[in-house]
Amino acid sequence: MTANLEVTDGVGTILLDRPPMNALNVATQDRLRELAEEATRREDVRAVVLYGGEKVFAAGADIKEMQVMDHTAMVVRSKALQDSFTAVARIPKPVVAAVTGYALGGGCELALCADFRIAADNARLGQPEILLGLIPGAGGTQRLARLIGPSRAKDLIFTGRHVKAEEALTIGLVDRVVPAAEVYEQAHAWAAGLAKGPALALRAAKESIDAGLETDIDTGLTIERNWFAGLFATEDRERGMRSFVEEGPGKAKFL
Repeated sequence: MTANLEVTDGVGTILLDRPPMNALNVATQDRLRELAEEATRREDVRAVVLYGGEKVFAAGADIKEMQVMDHTAMVVRSKALQDSFTAVARIPKPVVAAVTGYALGGGCELALCADFRIAADNARLGQPEILLGLIPGAGGTQRLARLIGPSRAKDLIFTGRHVKAEEALTIGLVDRVVPAAEVYEQAHAWAAGLAKGPALALRAAKESIDAGLETDIDTGLTIERNWFAGLFATEDRERGMRSFVEEGPGKAKFL
């Protein structure tokens, strides 16, 4: 097994398990898609943590496996590769990446699929594909530019350089830097807190933001308006507003 899904307290941890470096070979890519789809379906999973273990998140693709692929093979495989990562990005629940050690190439692209990134102080992130005569192929040219802006994305992609945790925080590539021993604990706590929230409203918020970023402001506002009005049909909305009126803000308990 190259990866698995473990669930505790409403949090599903997608754990990469391909030592020593969690290289993302074809089997691992396909497994990630399966686990993302499972996390999407399961009602007991209300938030997700992406984790590679204590030493390394994922050091990139399996270069030996890719080396033997010709153009025809990669035309077929590249779509499946992107579909696997897109499945992770489209999990309709809060997703946090707990990044330890190296998150390079496909590893960095996987972290980009999360909504929030917590990095160890020893983390190293980057898109070094240019050093192989390639470009990122699992969403890096698109998600990285949207996250940190085109100029900074071009710097990382053109040079292939690694970014240490503090610089990653400065440029917005990660959202929090913590001691390595605390990465998973803090990621799980972040996810567990959101797992107690209103599931449909969280889904609506995520879809409104993500879909809105892909379109013009008027279309984005329409997406937001439709979700906003639709949530008035939910039990969570009734529960949240009733609690606010009767008990004050922030005390609602959602099912």
